[in-house]
Amino acid sequence: MNLSNLESIAYSGPELILMGAAMLIFLADLVVRSKEHLGSIALFGCAFALLAAVGLRMPFSEKWLIHGLFGWGEGWLYSRMVVVDDFAVFFKIIFCLAAFATIWMSLGSNEVRGVNEGEYYGLVLASTVGMLYMASAANLLMAYLSLEFVSLTSYVLTGYLRHNRRSGEAALKYLIYGGVASGTMIYGMSWIYGAAGSLDYAYINAALAQGTVNPLAIFIAVLLILAGFGYKIASVPFHMWAPDVYTGAPIPVTAFLSVGSKAAGFAILIRLFYPGLSQTVAGGGWQFLGGVEWPQLMLVVCMVTMTLGNFAALNQQNVKRLLAYSSIAHAGYTLMGFVVLNDEGLRAMLFYLVTYYLMNLGAFLVVMVVVNSTGREDIEGFRGLAWRGGAVPAVAMAIFLFSLAGLPPLAGFIGKFYLFAAVVKAQFYMLALVGLANSLVAFYYYARIVRTMFLDMPDGTEGVVTLDAHNACLLYFLALPTIVLGVYWAPVIDLADRSVHFFVG
Repeated sequence: MNLSNLESIAYSGPELILMGAAMLIFLADLVVRSKEHLGSIALFGCAFALLAAVGLRMPFSEKWLIHGLFGWGEGWLYSRMVVVDDFAVFFKIIFCLAAFATIWMSLGSNEVRGVNEGEYYGLVLASTVGMLYMASAANLLMAYLSLEFVSLTSYVLTGYLRHNRRSGEAALKYLIYGGVASGTMIYGMSWIYGAAGSLDYAYINAALAQGTVNPLAIFIAVLLILAGFGYKIASVPFHMWAPDVYTGAPIPVTAFLSVGSKAAGFAILIRLFYPGLSQTVAGGGWQFLGGVEWPQLMLVVCMVTMTLGNFAALNQQNVKRLLAYSSIAHAGYTLMGFVVLNDEGLRAMLFYLVTYYLMNLGAFLVVMVVVNSTGREDIEGFRGLAWRGGAVPAVAMAIFLFSLAGLPPLAGFIGKFYLFAAVVKAQFYMLALVGLANSLVAFYYYARIVRTMFLDMPDGTEGVVTLDAHNACLLYFLALPTIVLGVYWAPVIDLADRSVHFFVG
């Protein structure tokens, strides 16, 4: 259905709730002397936005009050600029959960606590709103505006520690790289508009299907747009910003960028290529229009991204920087599902993003716990962690790292299993071999941290690590599903399977 602008408001519950919470935080920051409740407002905003997102598409929402408050179904919003469908709702849920976990982390972070908290929490919520619209963008203009909004808020969050030279340097580098990627992307969009006569994905698809568009123009346009999207997911060759930004930003911000921002980049990439530039074929497959075989190009990007990320991580001594290169490698793993170009590959991508959310946020949470107690981010700061008061964080970190490496019986293993199964079924054997080799390389640097935590004895200079109840709650919240999804993953894979549906009518 095609809703009017007024009717569209009922389907914008998550966005409206987050924007309302952000405005309330900004206002309270100005007029209320005590700042201790600002984080709680942000948490409640994320929780209610999550409920609103679930209520958009889940059948049981008809039985709850939320159905009376917000719209239910799927359709075009705001003059076809935004679409609500299973795919969009899946990512909205991920973004709300990522924002909730980030704010919870921030409340327990020594870096963030007491430093302009109103601005900080408001910006996290505002950035999440941009991510929600990235997942729902059905028009290149909306895709650009939402991506830029997320980028602008991310620049500010990265440089949030104003008196920290490293944070300011990271923000400046992020801004420069982002500006170049943004300019390249909008130039590519202008090419598509000139070739197809529209910025609407559906109309672009129709023009390509009719064969009236110059294939060379589309090739150049999409190549330029990929620069912007590739920058968001930190794929090679648009990854250069990630190590410095992840290292310089406050740890909760780094975690947020590594999960929320990356998932938003994949959402906008999939939305453009699947409904926009391709059409469905028999057997749940997809076929690109315009005469360009994009999977071959993405195959190369995928292999180079995972290889560079893993080998660059081998010699890193700073754990945040190591996880930055690991994040680049995982962008390559996730792209494996995109290369396959069918519903099975897309389902594997969605499931892997859920597992990645748990693993990566958990790893950064443990880093934050160690930094809170010792002020050290290097691997030596983790020496003997299990024997100096940090047994629970050490065990949790081992779970997260082994899951990132893809070891059974953890969530990361199941995620990689579905990705590799889709790749092998589609007969991309070389990609499967490269992915397997990279997983072995990754295991080495993950195991190095685990060995340092358990087998290297502390020399007395590292300091005692304490885990307070606040951070422990989030640690268990992330660690337990990482274990459970390794043995019982059916509900999440079923949700991913239902979410491989795009509203194009």
